[in-house]
Amino acid sequence: MRRPVPESAPAAGSMPNPRLTGLGSGLFCAVVMFLLGGVCALLFGASLTAYGVLFLPVCVLTAMWVRRGDLMTAPVVVPIAFVVGLLPVADSDGGVAGRLMGLVTALATQAVWLYGGTLIAGLIVIARRIRLVRLRRAAGARPPV
Repeated sequence: MRRPVPESAPAAGSMPNPRLTGLGSGLFCAVVMFLLGGVCALLFGASLTAYGVLFLPVCVLTAMWVRRGDLMTAPVVVPIAFVVGLLPVADSDGGVAGRLMGLVTALATQAVWLYGGTLIAGLIVIARRIRLVRLRRAAGARPPV
């Protein structure tokens, strides 16, 4: 039985390449979006457009950093994180009903960002999955040494 070759240490100055589990990617995405929602509420006066623009890079990072075995979780956790991040940004007139109405209104008016981010995460996951399948097929086609 062959042992896997250990990966080399990352070069200094290179981009980080963490591998998050499905739960870890969901937590990462939700926490970052909640923090970005708070930042948008403080700095940009609860600008939903700024929040939507900041959502897209988080979608890319989530899809790029999720483990191979949990690839399909990225397009699922991204929309959930979008809603979590809307909590500090959405308008509210006070009370639970006002907060809920502001959240539903924000979701309805910012659906383009939600669908766009989910599409980006889905496309990245599909591309990574295709690459993984091709690598496995190529490894299986080689004759044993």
